[in-house]
Order: sequence, then C-alpha cells, then structure tokens
Amino acid sequence: MPLTDDEVRHIARLARVGLSDDEVARAREQLSTILEHFELLNSYDVEGVPPTAQSFDLANVERDDVSRESPDRDTLLANAPRVDGPYVRVRAVLE
Repeated sequence: MPLTDDEVRHIARLARVGLSDDEVARAREQLSTILEHFELLNSYDVEGVPPTAQSFDLANVERDDVSRESPDRDTLLANAPRVDGPYVRVRAVLE
C-alpha cells in the first residue's frame, strides 16, 4: 500500500515531527514497506491460534533462595547521568 507525500506529511504532523522534502520521500518509502509487511501478515490464516504476548515461556532468572549484598550507593550513582549529592538528578516533570 504505497503512501502519498500528503499522507506522510499528515502522519508527521500528527506525530509532531517536522520533515524536509527529502525526509518525506524517505519516510514514504519506509512506511510503505512497513504497510506492505502488515498486508502480508494479514494474509495468513490464524483461525484457531490463541493470542499471545510471548512466543515462548518466560522464566525468572533471579534466584530468590540465595541472598547477596546490594552494590553500595556510590557504585550505583556512578551509572547515573546526573547526580545531586546522594540522589539521581532528573528534569522536573511538574511545574
């Protein structure tokens, strides 16, 4: 299902994404390919196949029967992008 430039611009406007003319052309090709894949998936008969969120069973990889020490605070904070004293610093989300 090939998309038109106007449809791509409409999708970009809904997503609040500004696109140049070159980007519209590239997005049109990519989105059209994605829609073709969905059309192919829709052609398969899945009658009687139960819906699922996972294609295989998940297993918990944690061992709850063995306790271990938690890493110290400084080690954990070393992975944070911004730190303020003993806390992870994040941008404000409320005014």
